[in-house]
Amino acid sequence: MMFKYLALSLLLSASQAFSTITKSDMASAYLKDVPEGPPDAILGIAEAFKSCTDERKVNVCVGAYRDSSGKPWILPSVRKAEERLLADSTVNKEYAPIAGDAKYVDLALGFAYGAQADMSNIAGVQSLSGTGACRIGGHFLSKFVPKPEGLDKVPIYIPNPTWGNHIAIFNNCGMDVRRYRYYNTKTNRLDYDGLLEDLKEAPEGSVILLHACAHNPTGCDPTMEQWKDISNLIKAKKHHVFFDSAYQGFASGDAEADASALRYFVSEGHNVVLAQSFAKNFGLYGERTGTLSVVCNSPEERSAVMSQLKLIIRPMYSSPPIHGSSIVKTVLTDDELTAEYYDNCKEMADRINAMRVKLVQVLKEVGSTHDWSHVTEQIGMFAYTGMNSDMCDELTSKYSIFLTRDGRISLAGLNDGNIEYVAKAIHDVTNGKSITSS
Repeated sequence: MMFKYLALSLLLSASQAFSTITKSDMASAYLKDVPEGPPDAILGIAEAFKSCTDERKVNVCVGAYRDSSGKPWILPSVRKAEERLLADSTVNKEYAPIAGDAKYVDLALGFAYGAQADMSNIAGVQSLSGTGACRIGGHFLSKFVPKPEGLDKVPIYIPNPTWGNHIAIFNNCGMDVRRYRYYNTKTNRLDYDGLLEDLKEAPEGSVILLHACAHNPTGCDPTMEQWKDISNLIKAKKHHVFFDSAYQGFASGDAEADASALRYFVSEGHNVVLAQSFAKNFGLYGERTGTLSVVCNSPEERSAVMSQLKLIIRPMYSSPPIHGSSIVKTVLTDDELTAEYYDNCKEMADRINAMRVKLVQVLKEVGSTHDWSHVTEQIGMFAYTGMNSDMCDELTSKYSIFLTRDGRISLAGLNDGNIEYVAKAIHDVTNGKSITSS
């Protein structure tokens, strides 16, 4: 009898174990069908650079500032602000509100829109840098902008080319991502006529994404007169303006000048949506510090928009991190630190511009006969060289110079120790070949 009991118990245990394993196998079966995703184009190149053992290697890919020694640079004003925060016993690590630190948001919006801007009509929230701001803004616009007749999604027109992440962000927001002409590869200049034509042909009431300054990746910005024409066309077509501002102050070294286009559009009555980042201009890459704001027509509209932005944020990430925003707030509330910050920002912009000029100069010295004037006319962190993907691949395979395959070079990666090597390599891969399209 005891034997039968033990046998039944063992059989039952085995059956339960088999059933558990079977259920577990069934539950996880879907995982074998998950496909391998493609690597990120830019971050993948950065990883390849790290693993490269060639002593000559140069990284001109990732858009992060480097000093004249090729090292990351913490702005002295940022370092001092951080030291103050660490020494302040009243600073804590409590959650921020859903919309973030209100004082920081006010200061950030004043930095973008100008000290004299009427903040009572601007809805603003703290965001996870510019990427998070674009995500919140895209979600908001997808939900509330009326769809043009005959369309089931809100169309957003982004420049061709643009920052690669724009496409995925707005697609994931449920928007219909479309392109407008921006860069003319035949001239290596702004395709101004194509830009106007495409915005004119866009369905009335579309969202138009504009880079506030230092267009990424081309470095080609419209002139102020061209910005005025763009503004007039957008108003005539009743389009909605979405500015992405990642380089204010970093572009020219003058934060006020770099905000000119944004402030002009606001003065002209556009209900601008603005994604603002402090990654580049404050060097707060890893702190994920930014804002998303909407220019409204009244305090009542502002209140309603704020409520909706909070409803978007709460299930997405609940509340933002506080360290980077506290640094920006500390800098912008202290006159001495603010003045030092502007000097630091200009120092970065001046070094980038010096590398831009010197690259073209050294290219000529090493024998290049190409017209590289488009490079010196550009602005911001990048030089959009006109090199094609084959030339870029050869730079990487032959010279261990790592860059994106569209010919974009991060000038921050250049310094006096490597610029001649890079120029000679560029000359080698472009000599006798065109750097413009036919």
